[in-house]
Amino acid sequence: MKFKSLLVGLGLVAGISIAQAEEPFKVGFVYVGPIGDHGWSYEHNRGREELQSFFGDKIETTFVENVPEGADAQRVITQLAKAGNDLIFTTSFGFMNPTLKVSKRFKKTTFEHATGYKRSKNMGTYTLRTYEGRYVSGVAAGMLTKTNTIGYIASFPIPEVFRDINAVYMGAKTVNPDIDIKIVWVNTWYDPGKETDAANALIDQGVDIMLQHTDSPAPLITAQKRGIKGIGQASDMSHFAPDAHIFSIRDNWFPYYLKTTQAVMDGTYKPQDFWGGFKDDMLNVSSINTNLPIEVRAKIDETYNAIRSGELKPFTGPIKDNSGKLVIEANHTLTDKELSQVNWYIEGIKAKMPN
Repeated sequence: MKFKSLLVGLGLVAGISIAQAEEPFKVGFVYVGPIGDHGWSYEHNRGREELQSFFGDKIETTFVENVPEGADAQRVITQLAKAGNDLIFTTSFGFMNPTLKVSKRFKKTTFEHATGYKRSKNMGTYTLRTYEGRYVSGVAAGMLTKTNTIGYIASFPIPEVFRDINAVYMGAKTVNPDIDIKIVWVNTWYDPGKETDAANALIDQGVDIMLQHTDSPAPLITAQKRGIKGIGQASDMSHFAPDAHIFSIRDNWFPYYLKTTQAVMDGTYKPQDFWGGFKDDMLNVSSINTNLPIEVRAKIDETYNAIRSGELKPFTGPIKDNSGKLVIEANHTLTDKELSQVNWYIEGIKAKMPN
């Protein structure tokens, strides 16, 4: 019996190979919204599903959705670490400090935090150059607006959101010197009711092109109902508003999830600050409306290709903020570290900074 137990332990009984007997590599994900938000969390979960499909039974993935930023996040991340996950991805800015705290307790677990800037020996950070997509969005909005007024539904006053608002305005300004941008802050990532109210408030101010940093399709649906145009956020939202939809900027997290998971499995992982964008195929212009004027479609393609190739780098000086202060010197392009610290509106944006 002892000999049989030994064989069982080695995976050599009943045709079971040692490889088959090994525990799968476990990967956990933490989402700030529901996977059905059709935006940010939806696309993170889509990346998880593609990761699971790629590795099959070699890995086991789990996720927790609708996790509030703060103490609840730390509790959830701790539970995933205690459950034996080898790698944990936390996917919202407000998860940064909770992830860092848990990483110091579970040093054999690898942690990856999306959109943050704090790292440790077993914790890296990753984000998307969403400002690239916003710049293209601004170009399209600037060409298509009839009121010269575009709107932006902003989530939280963090560098990522300031970067993207500025990028929209910069892109629009290149094709429309008379452009104005109205901004409504909703202090949420996902709340269809608040997003609808914000969209209506913007339209009442003369906005005829809607952009958003929130995750539900509610703003685009509102745009459709009220006869204006809009751009989808994070995922392809064309089916929610086929007439209003100009295009969507889609996030594609799978390439990074695959690369990172493989590195941890191989023992080659090193924490870093990773930024993915057009050139990495982690950001895509999706479902461009076939009804767009030819010149608008051509300009979208031209701008996308210029950014992807590196010919166009949006945050290149000289650039002043809206108080007149020089924030980017002439011929200087913001580094990733500097991009992560943007907390100003670009010159020409008339809005006041949120408290």
